[in-house]
Amino acid sequence: MIYLSPYMKNSLLQNELTNLMGDKCSLSESVRYNYSRGEDVYDPVLPDAVLFPETNEEISNILKICNNHKVPIVPFGTGTSLEGSAVGIQNGVSISLERMNKILKVNEEDFDCRVQAFVTREQLNEHLKDKGVFFPIDPGANASLGGMTSTSASGTMAVKYGTMKTVVSGLTVILAS
Repeated sequence: MIYLSPYMKNSLLQNELTNLMGDKCSLSESVRYNYSRGEDVYDPVLPDAVLFPETNEEISNILKICNNHKVPIVPFGTGTSLEGSAVGIQNGVSISLERMNKILKVNEEDFDCRVQAFVTREQLNEHLKDKGVFFPIDPGANASLGGMTSTSASGTMAVKYGTMKTVVSGLTVILAS
């Protein structure tokens, strides 16, 4: 038997999410468990559903549905966070960003690039290695840049190059509105 919190027992919510996302919406207990924690010390909190969007528009629609139903959401990157940012404070919906892993544009002359949230630091550096530039933030894990931004990650080269707070020059923020 699959346990669902009062949020997902609402068949209207469940129908809206599955209609929007199709097979990119999982209610499977094993999948939900995989998205219930990071590398932190906190107890896992099982989300009611895990969604796998591929576009900003899908995320916006997910947020609208969850906002209308007053359902909390937790974005999930690589799960390497030590701060507990991948754990919900209550049940709700986990939005896995793993399908948003594209490097959109690199402008090596200006030392900047546009990436999606799940691009990892190793992926970006592999892409940059022949361009004479590199991404300096190294928190010690192959973290996603979205997750690193959310925690202002740093690392061994922070004294010379700064933290995420100093290297991020812009964000695309998706809101329920």
